[in-house]
Amino acid sequence: MFRKVLIANRGEIAVRIIRACRELGIRTVAVYSEADRDAMHVQLADEAVCIGPAPSVESYLNIPHILMAAHITGAEAIHPGYGYLSERSSFAEACAAQGIKFIGPPPDAIAKMGDKSLARQIAQRAGAPVLPGTEHAIQTEDEAVAAARRIGYPLLIKAAAGGGGRGIRRVMSEDDLLPALRIAQSEAQAAFGSSDVYLEKYIPEPRHVEVQILADEHGKVLHLYERECSVQTPRHQKMIEEAPAPNLKPETRAALGEAAVKVAQAVGYQNAGTVEFLVDSDENFYFIEMNTRLQVEHPVTEAITGIDIVQWQIRIAAGEPLPFEQHEIPIHGHAIEARLTAEIPERDFTPSTGRISEWTPPGGPGVRVDSHLYTGYGVPPYYDPLLAKIIVHAPTRAMALARLERALQETRIAGVHTCRDFLLRIVRTDEFRKGLVSTPFVPRLLRSDLMVGGVR
Repeated sequence: MFRKVLIANRGEIAVRIIRACRELGIRTVAVYSEADRDAMHVQLADEAVCIGPAPSVESYLNIPHILMAAHITGAEAIHPGYGYLSERSSFAEACAAQGIKFIGPPPDAIAKMGDKSLARQIAQRAGAPVLPGTEHAIQTEDEAVAAARRIGYPLLIKAAAGGGGRGIRRVMSEDDLLPALRIAQSEAQAAFGSSDVYLEKYIPEPRHVEVQILADEHGKVLHLYERECSVQTPRHQKMIEEAPAPNLKPETRAALGEAAVKVAQAVGYQNAGTVEFLVDSDENFYFIEMNTRLQVEHPVTEAITGIDIVQWQIRIAAGEPLPFEQHEIPIHGHAIEARLTAEIPERDFTPSTGRISEWTPPGGPGVRVDSHLYTGYGVPPYYDPLLAKIIVHAPTRAMALARLERALQETRIAGVHTCRDFLLRIVRTDEFRKGLVSTPFVPRLLRSDLMVGGVR
């Protein structure tokens, strides 16, 4: 086992990883930007190193500075968390070149799954169903027009080099194709450093369902069941996730898990990862991408399986084999996670910054809060607006819903605008309570008269 791990991240996920390391008896090193000097992860870690100014490109994305921090402190391994460098194969390669263990998949697997067009081909060869689309990145506008006519409208333009909802545009007709293509290419270039995009058939009213994978370095690949992630902002940012997915036939659940394992095996995957699918109204499902990292919503899977995914990321990287088999992994009850963000949903999710004058998280049976907040903390304008994840677990989905509503009502935060009231609005809708949401649900809710007057 490692003696010291550096966490190349910030916010709630850095705190989460520090806690996992501490329970394993591992010392931790936090890195931080000048804007995060007083952040909780800096306070909790055994050591902390400033790696640059506030902008991420000069700090949390600065590979030489992070590697230097690891060498200075004697860290044997680096956990990248999610976002930032977590899906950069170049970072994993740089770690290996410096004799530092990257707590994540091999660089080759990251690179292959990071190329969304190539990932589609790998999934298809592995036997996972994929949506009709282009097999390679679009090179010219004429090629895009021809491919779109072959695939048929409506369709999606998607960034080839990344995910997370960035670089995606829906196209309803040929008149909209080229303007949307240029915007998607521009967004992809800004977000991922590559303007490559591909086209994919659009499914109206799809569900977004993902499968959690764990794979050790000895050839064993297991799935930890699925998560429902259909509650998303108009920019495809997830807001509420739950496990297991509601209203899913047992045979569909089994088929999703089997397909995800085949995809992971096909790419030689190791460590934790997530295979994402779209599911239509008939429960046909289609591979869309694989996230080669820890997901924000991993706690709901931990709740229903009892498996600490972050600790197993570290154990796997240290060479430990997975000690359980697929049939030994349980599903206990139901878990739901709500993301509390510093955003104003009614204003197109405009970010909010300020100093936290009150932070009283919810508590009680079956409630977990993953957060880096404290009263007096200043929310900086430079980073992701996620403030806290409120996770509930109960024997049934109905009980989990009641627990989540109660937890959101208990949550007290002042000093910044948040999405708390909008989360309550979602939880109280009939569609959500019946487990009948699809990815257009939140955009529809924002447009509806239901938002008039807000939530009390």
